[in-house]
Amino acid sequence: MNRSQKKTLLTLVVVVAALAAVLLIVRTLKDRSARQAEEEAAAAEAAGVITEEAAYSALSYDNGTTALSFALDENGNWTWADDPEFPLDDSTVTAIVDLLTALKPQQTITDGDTLEAYGLDDPFATLTATTPEGETLTLALGNATTDGTSYYILMNGQESPVYIIADTLYTYMSKAIYDMCALPELPLLTEERILSVTLSGTETVTLTPDQDEDADGSVTVTWKSGGEDVTDAAADLIGELEALSITKCVDYKPTDEAVSICGFDEPVTVTMTYLTDSGTEQTLTLAFGTENLDGDGRYVRVDDDTTIYQMDLDSVDALFAAAQNGLTAADAAAETADAADDTAA
Repeated sequence: MNRSQKKTLLTLVVVVAALAAVLLIVRTLKDRSARQAEEEAAAAEAAGVITEEAAYSALSYDNGTTALSFALDENGNWTWADDPEFPLDDSTVTAIVDLLTALKPQQTITDGDTLEAYGLDDPFATLTATTPEGETLTLALGNATTDGTSYYILMNGQESPVYIIADTLYTYMSKAIYDMCALPELPLLTEERILSVTLSGTETVTLTPDQDEDADGSVTVTWKSGGEDVTDAAADLIGELEALSITKCVDYKPTDEAVSICGFDEPVTVTMTYLTDSGTEQTLTLAFGTENLDGDGRYVRVDDDTTIYQMDLDSVDALFAAAQNGLTAADAAAETADAADDTAA
């Protein structure tokens, strides 16, 4: 083979190699385009299924720790399926349903790793939403993404594609049922509205107000107990009454054992007679149990409600001290609390 032939052969080899490279690039681009089109189609299908205007009437999910189910009643209100009488604040359930009707995958994976790699061979959490016609939407949640802000999921029992959604849905699913309890709203107890306060524990203390209208129309309240002026000693106690609020539900329909453990065999009671907005006389009774295990709250029951709730411990210090050791102790407790606040500041 002479030099000219060798040169021609080399040129042909280069051309063939170049053509092969071009063909490989074209094939890769076609495969990528086809895969992208497949993922876009899958994402569009998922969006269509998830975001269709479905009027869900039942919702159940298992968050990996607790399984909860909810259903719409005849009045269109969400109820806890295990106990429809439970005073459910349905804002969490509504938020989940709203998410389902507007949920769009952040990413759609049609040609990814194994299900095991995504934690979807054995999903740790599941959700099912059902329409009145019996149509269902099911989601299965696997691992969190590397940044921890999203989850891999499968939809409607299919093993492909794998979707990635934000962690907002699981955050709602993680909320405990007692954290969804509609808490009692205590009446507005201003000095001008309170007619009497009786605290009963180791001691029994009754406070009644004398109201005097000043020349400028303002009202001065003098608090008395046993005929004595105790306004100064009762100041923090009355302040606590005006700011009382329930912070959480601890036990709905508690057992007798739970009632005893929480200290309601011998509770400290606070009974208040007050005027409503319309001027009607009403009575509110609070029964206080022991401190909670964390030491930041005190168990409480409201009127005839058997549910055990909780109030912040420092919000009832003066009330509890007065019921246990009289107004002098309540005043001392308030001074100690004020000193602690000043030190912290």
